Amino acid sequence: MESSQNETAAMPRIGDPAPSFKAVTTQGEIDFPRQYSGSWVILFSHPADFTPVCTSEFMTFAKREEEFAKANCKLVGLSVDGLYSHIAWLRTIKEKIEYKGMKNIEVKFPLIEDITMEVAKKYGMIQPGESSTKAVRAVFFIDPKGIIRAIIYYPLSLGRNFDELYRVLIALQTADAFSVATPADWHPGDEVIVPPAGSCGVAKERMETKQQDITCYDWFFCTKKLDKEKVLNTILKK
Repeated sequence: MESSQNETAAMPRIGDPAPSFKAVTTQGEIDFPRQYSGSWVILFSHPADFTPVCTSEFMTFAKREEEFAKANCKLVGLSVDGLYSHIAWLRTIKEKIEYKGMKNIEVKFPLIEDITMEVAKKYGMIQPGESSTKAVRAVFFIDPKGIIRAIIYYPLSLGRNFDELYRVLIALQTADAFSVATPADWHPGDEVIVPPAGSCGVAKERMETKQQDITCYDWFFCTKKLDKEKVLNTILKK
């Protein structure tokens, strides 16, 4: 019994290749992550169809899908419900649900059928302490090479912050494109953190000369300006 629970709760780690699978979705069969090579992907799970928190989340993701697409990111959803339940729920959302000004919302990204929980178990989306029959609200950020770059988990009762999901995506791409790190609460246009100097001598020189518009608060903590337009023009598809 113990080994079975451990298998259920297992999850891949940041830096791991995204576990591969083939599945039926509301948009046809997918081969994940192979067919998404070259794109960022947000793979996310929800507890169940026809539930209010999940409905609010899917409407929000669908409304903002184009925004994510401009950042070369595709969306893929999952729950342990069947395909016909998915289809009926998404139809209900489009035809009947109006929420926070969102109306006639059509979900066009794929929603995975996972009644066997095979995919959910591969990604550690089943958390027995929370529920053994429903997936928690997991979010996996997967880069164009199929590597997991960030993971966020939420309990069943907590709806996700979609501004934060988008911020994480842009921050990850900014770090890659400019070889920097992003500080707390970073948004495009804010200063970024430059890698630590290789030695104390280099660090001292950096602090004394103020090279390349770098501001150093100490030898290990230096920032520089990174123009918002430069970030967005680099990342967003025009």
